[in-house]
Amino acid sequence: MKEILSQEEIDALLDALKTGEIDASMAGEDDERSKVKAYDFRRPIKLSKEYINTLYMVFENFAKLASNQLSSLVNTTVLMTVEMIEQISYEEFINSIPNPTLIGVYRSRPLNGTQILEINPQFATQVIERVCGGATTKGKSITRKDKFTDIELGILEDLVLNLLRPFQTAWDDIVEIETELESLETNPQMVQSITPNEPVVLVSFSVEMFSVKSQINLCIPYTSFEQITDKLSIRSWFEVDKGIDNTLFKAQISDRLMTAGVDMTVELGRTMITVDDFIHLDTGDVVLLGAKTNAPLKMFVEDRLHYLVQPGDLDGKLGVQILDYVEEDVE
Repeated sequence: MKEILSQEEIDALLDALKTGEIDASMAGEDDERSKVKAYDFRRPIKLSKEYINTLYMVFENFAKLASNQLSSLVNTTVLMTVEMIEQISYEEFINSIPNPTLIGVYRSRPLNGTQILEINPQFATQVIERVCGGATTKGKSITRKDKFTDIELGILEDLVLNLLRPFQTAWDDIVEIETELESLETNPQMVQSITPNEPVVLVSFSVEMFSVKSQINLCIPYTSFEQITDKLSIRSWFEVDKGIDNTLFKAQISDRLMTAGVDMTVELGRTMITVDDFIHLDTGDVVLLGAKTNAPLKMFVEDRLHYLVQPGDLDGKLGVQILDYVEEDVE
């Protein structure tokens, strides 16, 4: 936060400008220097802030969906939230995660390259204990495993698949993808699907179960975004393609409307009777309607009055002839 000058300090600066102690032409140089930022060519920034904001919305939706998926898996409340999104090199990411850890290498077709889902071993251990009926409860300390058995890896593979499903759904508003798990690893150094200097987008999530917080990371290389960068712009979500001819769509909608079925009802008249009279109605009783025999009948289309008609016989069947169109309901 910038420091706010007092009135005395402002007066002192104005006096210094008048007396020549401060050169007005040099006043803005410090501001210009402060705008210059160091750029690390080993960590090139490929995605603009606008694209990152779009990704934040996507992964925030993913976190909500994943929370529900994980809660169903372990039969208890799991809260997953987005912590941060940053652009780093793959080497920095792989050196920042523990060994061993749980790594799922997967593809999201039609996006290019492979992506990585890394789950902290503490949370992986919690899930294993919970699924296997262990006493993973609030206040119980978690002992992180140094190695997972084949049975435990089978449980963890199901955990990864349960996270990939909401990941796929979260992208629906931008692009339809189909995720496929390629391999499951526990040693980060064994994952060589991405070159060390390749720029990646690292999305970190905080996941909490029984008041124990752990971390889940998504590592997505920049090559995965290359073909959809135009769709990451929020403006593109609200733009309408002006070059598209809508004539065909209008014709299709019109054809379907013309063949849609509607209910038409002709009302002979109305009256009101008591419940007692209704209960005692019998064959041969006459109910007096509130309409004259020579008055036109009302025809309703989907319960709205549209026509005045008169009844008659048409080829041995009852029919009505339209006398007038009613623009408004007649009481």
